[in-house]
Amino acid sequence: MSVLVGGGSGFIGRHLTKVLKDKGMTVTMVSREAGPSRITWSDIQRNGLPHECTAVVSMSGENILNPMKKWDDNFKAAVWSSRVDCTRTLANAIISAKNPPRVFISFSGVGFYKPDPVKEYDEESPGGNFDFLSRLCTEWEAAAKLPKDIGVRQVILRCGVVLGRDGGMIKQIYWPFFFGAGGRIGAGTQWFPWIHVADVAGIVTHAIENDKVSGILNAVAPHPATNAEFTKTFASALRRLAVFPIPGFVMNFAYGPERGKVVLEGQKVIPKRTLQSGYKFVFPDLTSACRDLT
Repeated sequence: MSVLVGGGSGFIGRHLTKVLKDKGMTVTMVSREAGPSRITWSDIQRNGLPHECTAVVSMSGENILNPMKKWDDNFKAAVWSSRVDCTRTLANAIISAKNPPRVFISFSGVGFYKPDPVKEYDEESPGGNFDFLSRLCTEWEAAAKLPKDIGVRQVILRCGVVLGRDGGMIKQIYWPFFFGAGGRIGAGTQWFPWIHVADVAGIVTHAIENDKVSGILNAVAPHPATNAEFTKTFASALRRLAVFPIPGFVMNFAYGPERGKVVLEGQKVIPKRTLQSGYKFVFPDLTSACRDLT
């Protein structure tokens, strides 16, 4: 198999690329700059998909919680474009291809579902039109939509917070927790829809290899947890205390209220269709995940 990965140079992409190569697949990444086993987005727009491409994965996206970026109109535009426009570029290339790939896998987010302290969401739950992030997810998924008559199987992963030692959230909080300065965020009662990076790569690989997998899949672990539960489990795995909570107003000040909702509010999301598809989670619970992360 030859797999084209849009955004494959990032944290999740690195893990996915290793898994695919370990399975004997050829991987080509789409990024801003060309290089070994890489092509640019301009190459895709000019020349279409690489020859004999059998699967396409769209996972590009500017880090929403980049603490170095101010949440203003320019950054919002970059967040939008890096997801919606890049996904649409790959979708258009698939539509134009003389020999389309067998499967197109694209990403979205659990921000599609409205934060709620009680409701439980699965892949069939409504959402997608109540704030910036939910509308982003809706447009992101719409950008990936292909005509049915071209015969390309489609899978969309609504991804939760991805945990991995070498990137994402864990890379930002590891050392504060290691030195005993970690703690819950806000009240800590908000849901924390999480998934280990190994399982993100695993679900994508599972979707590539299994012709019966299609539609929306929630890329979250099957055992939901709150922010406080994650904090306690992660600190315990490090054999540290976590007694320094971060007040909500600090997060709102640092990220802005609209972006701060990502960590101060949450959704209880269940991977119902993901489990029904036959995928077996490597890290289904926080205890096993946090032991691996530490």
